[in-house]
Amino acid sequence: MIGRLRGTVAEIGEEDALIDVMGVGYVVRCGSRTLSRLPPVGEETVLHIETQWSEQAGMRLYGFPTRDERRTFLILKEIQGVGPKAALAVLDVLSPAELAAAAGRQDKAAVARAQGVGPKLAVRIVTELKDKALTDLPVSAFVPAGETPTPTPAPSAAGEAVAALMGLGVTEPQARRVVEAAAARLDEDVQPAALIKAALQELGR
Repeated sequence: MIGRLRGTVAEIGEEDALIDVMGVGYVVRCGSRTLSRLPPVGEETVLHIETQWSEQAGMRLYGFPTRDERRTFLILKEIQGVGPKAALAVLDVLSPAELAAAAGRQDKAAVARAQGVGPKLAVRIVTELKDKALTDLPVSAFVPAGETPTPTPAPSAAGEAVAALMGLGVTEPQARRVVEAAAARLDEDVQPAALIKAALQELGR
């Protein structure tokens, strides 16, 4: 079983990347956030790998930038109704630490932002994850019943703009690129609405 790959990025697609390891190309399925953060083609990368096998699809490799993300992927897949695609989608919108905090708050809305995850599945995810430690974070990442949760910071203007563009069907890597380009032209304290408008202008160029 393959647990880690260290090699050169040969190709980056919409759902996977081709990693060249000593002349052998491995097709690795990744979430859009992981794909957007890979180094450019021709540069070296390291991915933590989860190997899955099925009679229909054969062997598939799923890649993650950290061990925590790989571990969280496995925990998510143990939940009824959560397949690899849904697990990757959750990790696209929430890091393991953010998912742990959302589970502690029973914040189903945060999980439901993942593409393909409906309200019912989001409820099941936060319910089943509440008592699980997703990362090596302190136990305080989870909020015990009866205690007041620590308020989470409001989403940044860039984060809201990326989410808005993704809601319009723009892929996350492209959304992040145009939002970053738009933000570079505007003030640091720009409001989300103005940043979204500027990002749409960048998208139309």
